[in-house]
Amino acid sequence: MRIAPLSCTLLLPAALFAATLAPRAAWSAPVDDVRAPMAMPGDEFVAQADVSADVDMDDDNDPLEGLNRGIFEFNLVVDSWVIKPVAEVYRDVLPQEAQDSVRSFMRNLRTPVTLANNLLQADMDSAGNTVARFLVNSTIGILGLFDVASDLGIPYRGEDLGQTLAVWGIGDGPYLMLPILGPSNLRDTTGTVAEWFADPVNLALDNNDLEWLIYVRAGLTGIDARSRSIDVLDELQRTSLDYYAAIRSLYRQQRANDIRNSRPSDDQGRPNLSDAETSSLPDDIVSFRPSR
Repeated sequence: MRIAPLSCTLLLPAALFAATLAPRAAWSAPVDDVRAPMAMPGDEFVAQADVSADVDMDDDNDPLEGLNRGIFEFNLVVDSWVIKPVAEVYRDVLPQEAQDSVRSFMRNLRTPVTLANNLLQADMDSAGNTVARFLVNSTIGILGLFDVASDLGIPYRGEDLGQTLAVWGIGDGPYLMLPILGPSNLRDTTGTVAEWFADPVNLALDNNDLEWLIYVRAGLTGIDARSRSIDVLDELQRTSLDYYAAIRSLYRQQRANDIRNSRPSDDQGRPNLSDAETSSLPDDIVSFRPSR
């Protein structure tokens, strides 16, 4: 079985990090599998938006902070020169309806991975939700171009292998800043690598000499995610005493809520983090992993 060039390119840094850290990493205490009921339409995940109050300025569970900060600075350069400008053009040129169709289609393609993680977590309710969304959006929603399922009260709930490993009781491990892909930790990086190798859509494209579509899929997913976080991250960078620590804290908050299944998607939300009140956060605000 061949592995697509894109998979190798994106996963090599993550694999190297995992191989380097695994022998000496002290895994943190596992996150309790305290699940909230499935979010219903109208519910919102809320996170503290007062950056000055919420930023975790310590280096707990960040033993490679020096290296991570160096990679973070590299990511900022790449983002400012390449990723953000492309995301701004994408956001400004494409109508909101077209952007929503891109995200809906990409999420529909990810259904096999999401369903597998539902089953691995023994979460039958979410598995049923995932199947129902796929059937509705693949038919009435025209191959997933329109998120009809959400309109019918079947909300999107993303699942990944990192969340599954957490449910199994595996701690997050040391914090990592991955090149291009952004914030992660040893557990989530392991999950991302495994998903890239196991994603049925990528495998099918690779086996049919359509590797270029893997590039398109990953690129569109990442650019769409970045476009939805432009305003939030700009404000976070402007108001943070330590932008690196702010991103680290926000990533940890998001992942904790992901694992507890307490956050529905918020495609439209682009909150202003300067508000002292709580704000709903869009998905993947600080991490642009193609799997999400």
